[in-house]
Amino acid sequence: MQALRTPEARFDALPGYGFAPHYLDGRAGHAGLRVHYLDEGPRDAAVTALCLHGNPSWSYLWRQMIPVFTAAGLRVVAPDLIGFGRSDKPVDEAVHSVDFHRRLLVDVIERLQLRNLMLVCQDWGGILGLTLPLALPDRFTRLLVMNTTLATGEVTEGFRQWRAYSNANPDLAVGKLMARGKRDLTPAEAAAYDAPFPDARHKAALRAFPNLVPDGAHAPGAAIGREAAAFWRERWAGDSFMAIGEADPVLGGDAMRALHATIRGCPPPLSLPEAGHFVPEWGAPIAAAALRQFGLA
Repeated sequence: MQALRTPEARFDALPGYGFAPHYLDGRAGHAGLRVHYLDEGPRDAAVTALCLHGNPSWSYLWRQMIPVFTAAGLRVVAPDLIGFGRSDKPVDEAVHSVDFHRRLLVDVIERLQLRNLMLVCQDWGGILGLTLPLALPDRFTRLLVMNTTLATGEVTEGFRQWRAYSNANPDLAVGKLMARGKRDLTPAEAAAYDAPFPDARHKAALRAFPNLVPDGAHAPGAAIGREAAAFWRERWAGDSFMAIGEADPVLGGDAMRALHATIRGCPPPLSLPEAGHFVPEWGAPIAAAALRQFGLA
């Protein structure tokens, strides 16, 4: 497939992002595509935080949380989904599907031999990540979940408005969007979110993802979302921590409390009235609170 690779120079000297890049070459179904991931902390750590971003962000989203996790002795692995960050970017929007990205994440976990995982997820990181224990049930022991959902085929009017906005803006201004969500984001930080996307050709994934959310019981991805919901409601036996960005108009309080009711044994959530959709931007105190809850601080 035809794919673009963002020039490495665009990632030089990004504020708060002094992490070394690591790469895997794609295998079956992803052949010819290079996947980027961060790998911080000791490789032999007892617990690994698997941090999964959403749309239109990338692993830059985790820069506030990674130092908290590594200071507590955790390993942190944060991949960039295909089409995002330093990972390769297919130019054909039709390449993207729930199954395409889910299989990629399963492959990354297996190839890096990751175990005793703390799933850290937001937005599409949760839509995809919350399905991963179905494929790898013995690898996940903890969950830190922020403003996301189980994609079971039901969508809200707020999401439909976001999808319409995205479809009307094929060259989405990512940095401006992130800055609107967090007012104290510096211009340099906002520009860092634009770094992977030099032009609209690099944004096929950003255009595709809002249209991949299952909108109907029989839409692609809905069945695995319902299966995942049953897992978290009936079979999950690990520790959980939820943080809610209450100012999120799409996946804020109501949506997250519905998800909370689905996660077996999840304690009362941490409510952040000032936080918007991209909750990891408020990440350091959230990470610290989760580690205390898990007895890892």
